Amino acid sequence: MKKLIGIILSTLLLIGVVGCSSSSSSSNNTGAEGENSGGEAKKPKKIVLDYAYYSPTSLVLKEFGWVEEAFAQDDIKIEFVLSQGSNKALEFLNSGSADFGSTAGAAALMAKAKGAPIESVYIYSKPEWTALVTGKDSAIKSVEELKGKKVAATVGTDPYIFLLRALDEVGLTAKDIEIVALQHSDGASALATNQVDAWAGLDPHMARVEVETKANLFYRNVDFNTYGVLNVRSEFAKEYPEQVKKVIEVYEKARKWAIENPDELAEILVKHAQISPEVAKKQLERNDFSEPVPGEKQIEALNAAGIVLQKGDIIDKNTDVSTLVNELINPEFAKEVIK
Repeated sequence: MKKLIGIILSTLLLIGVVGCSSSSSSSNNTGAEGENSGGEAKKPKKIVLDYAYYSPTSLVLKEFGWVEEAFAQDDIKIEFVLSQGSNKALEFLNSGSADFGSTAGAAALMAKAKGAPIESVYIYSKPEWTALVTGKDSAIKSVEELKGKKVAATVGTDPYIFLLRALDEVGLTAKDIEIVALQHSDGASALATNQVDAWAGLDPHMARVEVETKANLFYRNVDFNTYGVLNVRSEFAKEYPEQVKKVIEVYEKARKWAIENPDELAEILVKHAQISPEVAKKQLERNDFSEPVPGEKQIEALNAAGIVLQKGDIIDKNTDVSTLVNELINPEFAKEVIK
């Protein structure tokens, strides 16, 4: 009898352990479906992507519903959130409220240096989307003349990093000017109302003040503009690699459509960003959609940006920038999709 009782207790204990294990496994897959009886890979219940006025291809996806179509057969819900700048896109990614976010490469590097668990898996454009801007009547004609002046910039974005690189090029630092931290649209307004002396601009806001107020892009350097990158949360990429590739597939569809339909692309930008056709045209003239796979060009650009960010104590001086860049840039998904 004692032996029989022992067997029964052992069996109940084993059932309890298995039950706890199953419960634990289920709780760790919040928002996802586990493998079904047919052995199919798990999939997320919902995918959240951002869209941004500085990423025209994201607006194409938002307009046509191609992401929703691509995932409909998998019964995966798609949700879009608006990013007003790289800093906002990175906030979404860091908080887990978005799975994919559109940023500048250098902004993603800054976030990665601070521990953001992200990977840059696709290039949505090579833009000249930032420059240093003054009002039409300003006496400022060079970067050197910014010393002691008020300059609006959105911290943590490509225009901010562009400003730092421009200052570094002439032997100045952020300490030599007064940086007024404003979101991009507010920076454009501050420039237009003479509340600041200059602004590190971002399209389409920069194109708008250029057209509407005759603002002057007094310092331009296309090589200081880092690429527009689509980032994914590393955890999402690890758990759902097939879904990452499918998102890149629809971005590719949007990229090719954008190249073939520039006039319609401008109309979409006008509609979503609520800007004039002339402003939209000027912004799109400064976008190159020809190279979607991240690689050596992006690595080179980000290494150069990283050096300046270390000089400004934004990235720790003990950080190996090259290693950090290589951890950020992940071309493998795009290589599988784009032949």
